[in-house]
Amino acid sequence: PFAWSPDGRYIVYLAYAQRMFRNAYAVSVNSGDVTPLSFLANTFADDVTWGADGKSLLFITGQRTEPGQIASIDLVPSTPQFLESKFSDLFKEATPNKNNNDESKTDHAKSADKQAAKEKPKPAANVSITAAGIRERLQLLATGLDAKSIGISPDGKTLVITAEVAGKTNLYAWSLDPLDTKPRVARQLTSTSDDKADAQFSADGKQVFYLDGGQVFSVAIVEGSKPKPVKIEAQSDSDFFNTRMAAFTQAWTWLRDNFHDPKMHGVDWNAVRTLYAPLIAGAPTQASFLRLMNQLVGELNASHSGVRGGGHSETFTGHLGLLFDRAAYEQHGTFRITDVLPLSPADVSGKIHVGDTLVAVDGTKLAVNSNVDKLLAHRIGRKTALRIDAGHGAFTVDVKPVNAGTRGELAYDAWVQRSRAYVEHISGGKLGYVHIRDMSMGSLQRMYKDLDAQNSTREGVVIDVRNNFGGFVNAYALDVLSRRHYLNMTFRGFDAAQPARSILGQRALERPTVLITNRVTLSDGEDFSEGYRALGLGKIVGEPTAGWIIYTTNQKLIDGSTVRLPFITVTTADGKPMEGHPRPVDVAVARPLGEAYQGKDSDLDAAVHTLLQQIGGAR
Repeated sequence: PFAWSPDGRYIVYLAYAQRMFRNAYAVSVNSGDVTPLSFLANTFADDVTWGADGKSLLFITGQRTEPGQIASIDLVPSTPQFLESKFSDLFKEATPNKNNNDESKTDHAKSADKQAAKEKPKPAANVSITAAGIRERLQLLATGLDAKSIGISPDGKTLVITAEVAGKTNLYAWSLDPLDTKPRVARQLTSTSDDKADAQFSADGKQVFYLDGGQVFSVAIVEGSKPKPVKIEAQSDSDFFNTRMAAFTQAWTWLRDNFHDPKMHGVDWNAVRTLYAPLIAGAPTQASFLRLMNQLVGELNASHSGVRGGGHSETFTGHLGLLFDRAAYEQHGTFRITDVLPLSPADVSGKIHVGDTLVAVDGTKLAVNSNVDKLLAHRIGRKTALRIDAGHGAFTVDVKPVNAGTRGELAYDAWVQRSRAYVEHISGGKLGYVHIRDMSMGSLQRMYKDLDAQNSTREGVVIDVRNNFGGFVNAYALDVLSRRHYLNMTFRGFDAAQPARSILGQRALERPTVLITNRVTLSDGEDFSEGYRALGLGKIVGEPTAGWIIYTTNQKLIDGSTVRLPFITVTTADGKPMEGHPRPVDVAVARPLGEAYQGKDSDLDAAVHTLLQQIGGAR
């Protein structure tokens, strides 16, 4: 991101430098001299903008897992402003304007003069930058928001912030007026659940126009105002041939300019374009176009890559949390229940049990040709009557089906509970268990919760990252496992000394661990495995990981589809490439096909055996 200074003499931009910290720099248009403006140890920065008077600069800064903060820099040492001077201005005599007092002018001429004076642009401030001491003139605004983008009103007194709070993106106003006597608190301007984008002030600074879920809205800055939709209609003609060729050119060019390996994994990228251009031109449908585009990207043989169509589908089939006996259905056409998912709609009813038979849904009797999913279509969150035959009589119970995502979460929770109980049982209660589902902030928070509540009293802990598709928090998860004990603290009235890290608020397991991986451990899950080995935290058991270790971003194409751009190479600490090179294990395990149906897990068996040997326990 970059921005011109109000007088057009400077361009300020955000750039990466040492250790990939991203900071603000100003370049003189006349001389080309570059002045560093900020020195923050953050790798994320965005949306830089000048203050209206050219004396300050604001931009967003932060780390990947931290809220976006707004940095404000005084480009020259500031002098205090006083409310008293504002009061004195009320008593200054205005200098008469001869032209406006000319009685010979008509009313129309006078009105034209006033309009011209109003529309006459104010002279741009003469921007200057004092580099000495600028490091100390940066402050982080205490907005309490996770800022995504910012904009300044024309008078420079109000900052509009697009920020995420509680998972929802909305607009907030923040006062930049140095003479404002009210408490500095972010004032919420919008409160809808759709994403907001492209917020900008009207010319008079009284309104903000923005996109809300793709629709244009406006909201006045004054307190108590409500957003209003702006009706915009337009017609457009879409040329499928030219659009898909433009998207093809976009994707090919972006990969050429951003692919993490400038040698394109040894592929002649120009020859690939020549090969695919006529194929793309002849694609008769969007589906065939996307298939060809994925084949194009596939020529690079890189993980995390591909092209996806635009739009999204929404789930509408309700789920009960029931599994049925296949043999009973195939032989008799009956829906005999073999499993009730814990905390599912069927389970919380308290009346449905394994061995019962589902005989009807909302009055429709089930038969051999019945489609239960069809009967549960559009029933998510709605009262649904199930007729159950418990063997000693039938009864009806009302439930609220859930969507596929909720059912998946419940199934995952049940699997974790079974795995934790399995480890506790075969270790004789000595070992705890934590599964890290992916490397997202949500999974990191769950890891914190599980380590604190479930495992702090165990002699060791099994860490499981099987089927982990990655994310970005491996460093934070490794910190919890790698921090070592160094100090005890004892509260008066308590006999036992406790580890200081936990008391002082720093998460640290301080227990021996063992790690389980498999071939479906991907991306940041593999980074976690590499870090675990490099830091010497313990043995790794199971299967080598997938070898899908590359850093990518999404780029939207003109037709609404998205191409993945792998733009960062990931290597080990000694410089060895990780993409295409699975992370190895210390104890190899080959799980027999179908053992899970027998209540057995060879990975957990090997992990428990390995960790008990390490801590001197018997098994």
